[in-house]
Amino acid sequence: MKGSDYGRYPRTRKPQNSKSVDDALKELTKPKCAGCDYRERSLKVHGLICAKCGREFDSKTRNQLTVHHKDGNAMNNPPDGSNWENLCVYCHDDEHSRELLGNYLSKGE
Repeated sequence: MKGSDYGRYPRTRKPQNSKSVDDALKELTKPKCAGCDYRERSLKVHGLICAKCGREFDSKTRNQLTVHHKDGNAMNNPPDGSNWENLCVYCHDDEHSRELLGNYLSKGE
């Protein structure tokens, strides 16, 4: 073992894979799979508006708009967007909580 590898201030090693920051960001922001970009496609097809309450969104608030799969299957992403509806986060929570409540109440019968 080399004496210079140890000591009070060990040598810092250069990372093996030194990518540029831009390359790393591109890799992180690209879709993981072919059907994973359905959110952007749904926003283009249906616009920046909640299908339930009608609230309109702009580029600054679009992060509050979610894509709801009508049939509940997140893997069903047709190119025409027929299984999607854009819902604001509040309406999306309401939609799923209604389903849970309905399932809970139907078990009691």
